[in-house]
Amino acid sequence: MSLVANLERPLPASLPVGSASAVFCLGTCFHPDEAIEALEVVVDGVRHSPIAFAMPRPDVPQGYRSGFWASVPVEPRAAGAIQVEVAARLRNGNELVAPLGSIEAVEPPPPPPLEAVPQRAGPGLIAVCMATFEPDERLFRTQIDSLRAQTDDRWVCLISDDCSGPEHLARIREVVGDDPRFTVSPSNERLGFYRNFERALRMVPAGAELVALCDQDDRWHPGKLATLRDAIGDAQLVYSDQRLVDAEGNVLRDTLWKGRDNNHTDMASMLIANTITGAASLFRRDLLELALPFPDTPGFQFHDHWLGVLALAAGEVAYVDRPLYDYVQHAGAVFGDVSQGSRSQTVGGRFDRWRAAYFYGYLARRSQAETLLLRCADRLSPRKRRALERFVASARSPAAFAWLAARPLRTLAGHTETLRSETELAQGILWRWLIGVRVRGARTPGRRAYDAGFPPPGSFNQKRLRRWRAQI
Repeated sequence: MSLVANLERPLPASLPVGSASAVFCLGTCFHPDEAIEALEVVVDGVRHSPIAFAMPRPDVPQGYRSGFWASVPVEPRAAGAIQVEVAARLRNGNELVAPLGSIEAVEPPPPPPLEAVPQRAGPGLIAVCMATFEPDERLFRTQIDSLRAQTDDRWVCLISDDCSGPEHLARIREVVGDDPRFTVSPSNERLGFYRNFERALRMVPAGAELVALCDQDDRWHPGKLATLRDAIGDAQLVYSDQRLVDAEGNVLRDTLWKGRDNNHTDMASMLIANTITGAASLFRRDLLELALPFPDTPGFQFHDHWLGVLALAAGEVAYVDRPLYDYVQHAGAVFGDVSQGSRSQTVGGRFDRWRAAYFYGYLARRSQAETLLLRCADRLSPRKRRALERFVASARSPAAFAWLAARPLRTLAGHTETLRSETELAQGILWRWLIGVRVRGARTPGRRAYDAGFPPPGSFNQKRLRRWRAQI
């Protein structure tokens, strides 16, 4: 009988020609009659060891020890299909190969010419990329008015709408009106905020020199763009502080950094706990060549975390130590009211929470780190490279794991930028080690604690960061 292999997360449909990325594969693989002794993921003939295989899957009765996951590098390729397969060596010595799918390497569409985008005269154009989805009309109008009130008028605004309903889209067009500085582009399919921001960035014209991100419901201070332009210097990206306000404009917190250190220099800390908010930042257009396409990481995906770690990997990041916009807290926002913390509830027992911390916490950041090592290979400083490599190795090297697990002790020296989030990631790695030991030799499904399937949404909640957000 043949090998039975299935992916539970689809492969990326395409990657740009000449772009490298780390592709995360998660699924099941088993042979109905023979145990699998070794497994590899094969990308166009190149074999890669998985992060884990023969993991317990009680939901697959015929293949209890069938779970596997891998993060495989895809080097820059010419146009054509990239075949992804799984190769298994059986206990009887035979090797079988089963297809997992293919990724098409395609020529990326060229950025729109500057002439096709409404513009202001003069050099140094800023492309303001806004992602929208059925915005609150009052808050959206306030955001648009605050953009129009900028003292720096060398900008255009590119609005990527994520399949809003006809009435909402009509209101967006009504608020924008006939202002030639705005372009409204509706998506043909629902993307989610991560991919919608990616789509907005693909709209940046070739002639733009700088890029800013914009939410649909904040309020920019008049000098925001001018201040960030003046402060970027030689950095890849610059960002500012922000005020937290309610929907009526009442100040809830006059700085984001109450109870937590800001950080824009430590690579490991940035990877573990992002400090750069997308709407607070301005970055060089050249960064898009490294940023796109966004990596397809497991778990929740955040565009500002990716752009923040990428900018720091590619060079330096600058910071303006004063609020330049109001981050509006309201229940209709993508993340709800940040000032009240996350509303999602952690479910299950300790072993389930550790499993969620592994997939949503550690593996998501590992995929980012591996993509940075591929795309920024010639730009990483030795210190930043070591931090990324050490993080990737934390799940297999006792020394690297000890480094990660000991990082919370940095709070004793006053370093609070991660709020000891490393502890949760270390617990996730412990789950990976423990489950391999606890099910060794098992042939039949056991209790829920032995499940290595992908955890349900909402099962990972960084409690220390949540508590920090809730402080007013």
